[in-house]
Amino acid sequence: MTAFAEQEDVEFVLTDKHFRIIAKIIREEAGIALSPIKTTLVYSRLTKRLRALELESFQQYCDIISDPKNKEERRHLLSALTTNVTHFFREPHHFKHLADVTGPSLIDRARRGERVRLWSAACSSGQEPYSLALTLLKLAPDLADTNLKILATDIDPKILDQARNGEYEKSLLEKIPGDLRARYFSRVTGNGELRVISDEVKSLISFRTLNLVRPWPVSGPFDAVFCRNVVIYFDEKTEQKVWSQFSNVIAPNGHLYIGHSERVTGPASNVLLPDGVTIYKNSC
Repeated sequence: MTAFAEQEDVEFVLTDKHFRIIAKIIREEAGIALSPIKTTLVYSRLTKRLRALELESFQQYCDIISDPKNKEERRHLLSALTTNVTHFFREPHHFKHLADVTGPSLIDRARRGERVRLWSAACSSGQEPYSLALTLLKLAPDLADTNLKILATDIDPKILDQARNGEYEKSLLEKIPGDLRARYFSRVTGNGELRVISDEVKSLISFRTLNLVRPWPVSGPFDAVFCRNVVIYFDEKTEQKVWSQFSNVIAPNGHLYIGHSERVTGPASNVLLPDGVTIYKNSC
C-alpha cells in the first residue's frame, strides 16, 4: 500500500495497485516510465480529475482509463502527468549555435528557393519554436518570403492550444533580446500584463499533435531538430528507439539539439555524432 492509502486524512485512497494501473497506461500511451517515487505527483495532479469527474475513488478513475474507448479521459491523463517546463531561449548555447553555425547556411538555402525544415519535437507552450523563429528572423527578417518552416509538435493538445495563441505574461519575455521584443510582440488589448507574438512569427510555424512513441506522421528530412528534456522520461529501450527514428528523419549534416542531461545512445550514436554541448550532427 502507498503512503496515501495509510494516511487517514487524505481525500482519496491511492494504492499500489492504482499506481501500477496508472503507470502502465501512461507508459503505453506516452512512453513515460513512472517510478513509485512519483506517487505524490500522481496523487496531487489526478485528484483534480477525480473532483472534476465527481468520482469517489481512484478505483473508479482506474476503471475509466482502463477502457481504451475512453480516449478523452486518457488525453486528460496525459495532460495531467506530462511536464511542461519551458521558457524562451532555454539553454541559450543551442540558439547561439543555431545563429552562428546552423542558421546562416539554412537561410542561404532558403533564399535560393530550397526547402528548409526545422522541428521542435516537444514544443510545450510554444516558447521553443518561437525562439527558433526569432533567432532566424534576427538573421533574416525576410524569412516569410522563403520556404523555411518550423514544425512544432507535442503530445498534449491543450498545451498546443496555448502555443498557437502565442500569448505570454510580460514577465516571461525577459530573456528575449529587447529589439526582438519590440518588433515581434505587442500588448494584448485589455490586459497590460499579456503580450502576443506577431503573425509574422506565427506564419513560420505549424503546430501539430504528435506522440513520439507512436508512428510518426512525418518523414522529413529536417535540417535541425530540437528535442530537449523529453527522453529522460523514457525507459532505455524507448529512448534508443526515439534516437534512431530521429537519425532517420534528420537530413545529412543536419543537427539534433537535446537536453542538458541527455545523451544519444544505442545504434543512433553511430550516426548522430557530437558537434557541441548536447548537439549532434547527422554524419550520413
